[in-house]
Amino acid sequence: MIICKVVGHVWSTKKEEGLVGMKLMVVGELDDAGCVTGNPFVAADVVGSGVGETVLVVEGSSARIAAGGNDVPVDCTIVGIIDTVEVEREKKGNRG
Repeated sequence: MIICKVVGHVWSTKKEEGLVGMKLMVVGELDDAGCVTGNPFVAADVVGSGVGETVLVVEGSSARIAAGGNDVPVDCTIVGIIDTVEVEREKKGNRG
């Protein structure tokens, strides 16, 4: 799973039949500091996320299953809207 931020929408009037009715969003992976890194990519949205929200994205067969089945033509699917993320960081030089 990947922690991402929703950065935009995709509007498509013509699409493959398996994508009809599916909401598509543009997301960017977040680094440890919470900044978008790399190239943005498109993910199907099954949870109703919005631009600016931090989301949980799955890829591959997990994405197809989450989007409705193995015959759905998606590589990435937004499966959760994240409220908070806590990461314990080890302090350098701290031995206690």
